[in-house]
Amino acid sequence: MDLSDLLRMVRRSWIIIASLSLLGLLSGATLTVMTKPTYTAETELFVAIQGSGSIQELQQGNTFSQARVQSYVQTVGTAIVLQPAIDALGLDLSPEQLSGRVQATSDPDTVLIKISVSDRSPVQAAATAQAVANSLVDAVDTLERAKSGDASPVGLSVIQPATAPVSPSAPNSRLNLSLGLLSGLALGLVVTVLRSTLDTRIRGEADIRESTDAPILGGIAFDPEAAKNPLLTDAAFQSPRAEAFRQLRTNLQFANVAEKAKTVLVTSSLPGEGKSTTATNLAIALAQAGQTVCLIDADLRRPMVNEYLSLDRAAGLTTALVGNAEVDDLLQPWGEDSLYVLTSGQIPPNPSELLGSSNMRVLIQRLEQEFDSVIVDAPPLLPVTDAAVLSQHVGGVLLVVGSHKLRHQDLKKSLDALQMVDSNLLGVVLNRLPSKGPDSYAYSYYSSEGTNQQVELRSASTRRPSRVAAPEADGDVLNAFDRTLLEASPQPARIFPRRKYDGPL
Repeated sequence: MDLSDLLRMVRRSWIIIASLSLLGLLSGATLTVMTKPTYTAETELFVAIQGSGSIQELQQGNTFSQARVQSYVQTVGTAIVLQPAIDALGLDLSPEQLSGRVQATSDPDTVLIKISVSDRSPVQAAATAQAVANSLVDAVDTLERAKSGDASPVGLSVIQPATAPVSPSAPNSRLNLSLGLLSGLALGLVVTVLRSTLDTRIRGEADIRESTDAPILGGIAFDPEAAKNPLLTDAAFQSPRAEAFRQLRTNLQFANVAEKAKTVLVTSSLPGEGKSTTATNLAIALAQAGQTVCLIDADLRRPMVNEYLSLDRAAGLTTALVGNAEVDDLLQPWGEDSLYVLTSGQIPPNPSELLGSSNMRVLIQRLEQEFDSVIVDAPPLLPVTDAAVLSQHVGGVLLVVGSHKLRHQDLKKSLDALQMVDSNLLGVVLNRLPSKGPDSYAYSYYSSEGTNQQVELRSASTRRPSRVAAPEADGDVLNAFDRTLLEASPQPARIFPRRKYDGPL
């Protein structure tokens, strides 16, 4: 995992991170408010050797004092020091209880002892600290006194008397808030990493790259209105959805230059990823670019193209495959452009056998001679084998991946299925992408009346500007790359004559 992956995780889960950070901050604030203030008073003592002597004797005495200081520090917490302080102040505490409020420290290279006492009352804290210091002076004098009754060789003196503190030492508001915020932030990052690790759903281009090196030919943002109006012609000309399919059209033509495959099979791994709407709108976009296009609904289990285009599917692909009618009698024109649709026909009991038959191969070859492009809507790869069987008859395969619907393991299974039958995978289309966030495709428009309109498409990791000319008088909308390809392509052959089919089904 590199920095870019971590940043993408953070952008995906920023709401979780922000919520947990805010929760940690509120926890710190709650702890601060609920904690009663505590005051700490301090006093400092100096340890010295009694009497005078030569410099050498003084140095030896200083070394002796430093060696004894740590013993005096430990003595502060004993009853011999604390009990006299309790008696002097009249405290209702035991030495063990008072020792929890008293702390004695000293620096290793000095003869100074610092005594700190914490209490809810600043005055009581100062009085207790001073009483403990005075008791320590008396205790050391008693302990160090010689048995003969001579004076103690060590003397302690209070050099800094205890004073009542002005501000409380606890709670530390800044520390509590900082720790709460940092704890919430750390928890949010941990949850984000775990969520990204355990969640194997494909969300964007970076997730696709973990499973395949196939080119990503387009990204289609999720549009809540697409369920009611799925067709490209239902969207405004400058809408992000319309531009996404025009961009897919251009990228598909570019990816298909080397193979020159006329027939493209559009499929997905699982149902519900949007492969039928992608196939239909891609066919419409190609027809709008001036090509003659045939759209075949080869999903013989759950056909949807006829519903999107409001066409009759009583007679269609299955009718032609079983030999009950000629394909030219079954093609239905749609729209104002050169788009012809071969609906599924009646649903057969053996779809895989029909789609893998020689009749299907001959039918595709015949349509390739008559049309510039043939788009085939096939069933999903994982539930049934129809798409894998049919992919052997086409020039290339376009795999639709539904964002937040497909998992990495399912995508790998689909890619393996295509590789097993030696299919030509032209690329991947990301569908249902979020309109905002690290995995989104964002659009911005810069236009003025009477001038060309520039549409800029930006993905999470790339920026690929393209120019789309304003609509001409005949309604033909082509970008520069589309025009170059069309000018270089041969003129379309004769289109089948349209006759009403009234034969047997």
